[in-house]
Amino acid sequence: MVTDRALASSEDMHEYLVNELNLALRRVGVYGELETSMWFLIGHLLVLERRLEVWEQQKGRWERQGAWSSTGVRGAFARYFPSEHSLGASSVYAEFARREGWLKPDRVLDAEAYSALRNEAGRWADYDRSWADVTAAFGPASIQIGGNNPRYGKTLGYVTGDPAQPMVAFHLWNGTDPGLQDWPSHEQPLLLAVRCGDGDFADSLTFTPQGQNRRPEGDGWEQCS
Repeated sequence: MVTDRALASSEDMHEYLVNELNLALRRVGVYGELETSMWFLIGHLLVLERRLEVWEQQKGRWERQGAWSSTGVRGAFARYFPSEHSLGASSVYAEFARREGWLKPDRVLDAEAYSALRNEAGRWADYDRSWADVTAAFGPASIQIGGNNPRYGKTLGYVTGDPAQPMVAFHLWNGTDPGLQDWPSHEQPLLLAVRCGDGDFADSLTFTPQGQNRRPEGDGWEQCS
């Protein structure tokens, strides 16, 4: 049995886990099922920081907001989106990671750009948009969840330097429309909803016409203004 191996410092372990979390947030599924990988990485980070109670507090906050279910954050998205719930759910975990100081955004909007984006996004979603439309209007995302292949959906999140300001997330979908055999049906992922806000989960969603049409039936939900 080897006993003389030098162990990594707690600082090195913390940096390693932060990097792994940022990878897992962007490349959903790289460590298996999203909720499991998030719980594992977040739990270990909070143990290192001696703040394990934060996780239970956060789950309670999500539950009160309607962003938590028996299947985690994904269950909240399943009420409103046709598929790819893990990509949307990852953006919620990314917001939590940002508030805790763990998220490493690829781009940070200045206060003016963020204010303009947030003021425009809701009205902008009154019309159907695509992935290319989002980046043309608002530039590269702070965090892109999902790869660069346009055959697949993705979520684009935009943040400013102030962690008290919520992320603006654009949820994009691609797949097969009813009655069609070719997959995917669209050259670019379609924007289904913009999400922004720290209050009630349903109130944070603004749906495009495509998003309203693709909403799962039978949940009794009505479009929020």
